Amino acid sequence: MKIISGKYKGRNILGFNIEGTRPTQDRVKENLFNIINEDIRDKVVLDLFSGSGNLALEALSRDAKYAYLNDYNKKAITIINKNISNMNISNCKVINLNYKKALSNLNENNIKLDIIFLDPPYDTDYIEKSIELITEYNLLNDNGIIICESNNLDRIIYDDKYTCIKDKKYGDKFIVIIKKL
Repeated sequence: MKIISGKYKGRNILGFNIEGTRPTQDRVKENLFNIINEDIRDKVVLDLFSGSGNLALEALSRDAKYAYLNDYNKKAITIINKNISNMNISNCKVINLNYKKALSNLNENNIKLDIIFLDPPYDTDYIEKSIELITEYNLLNDNGIIICESNNLDRIIYDDKYTCIKDKKYGDKFIVIIKKL
């Protein structure tokens, strides 16, 4: 895995083989970032199920203002910290909590987000539950977007406070981008 574009372009990202994670492939990541590219500069990003930090690091490379990288897996946290150190990145915070506690923590600290990446373990209801908490805590800024990745389109569930602005299938993965109304 590599950073595709921006100030860290070409830099390697460790962690393609972390047990229990499934990194977003470079082809999918490149297409995704081409879709949202103009929405990244000076934005605050959350990668809730961060794995290696792949998506948040790409956003930071493309001039996101700040990123929160969360994962519950301690091995993933170690790799995220190595990736951040290897690229000498300082405008981010690493969180090691389950997704519910991470969202609650962001709420307690009055953090508002512009872009949220949701790529949880497949075959869970974590996308739906995450969006419910994001809405309850009002974590997403006006015009903010949530980018959901799943192997099953039926697992990407959100209420009428959001509208789908893009959905696409990449092999066995679905990417759905929703925007707050």
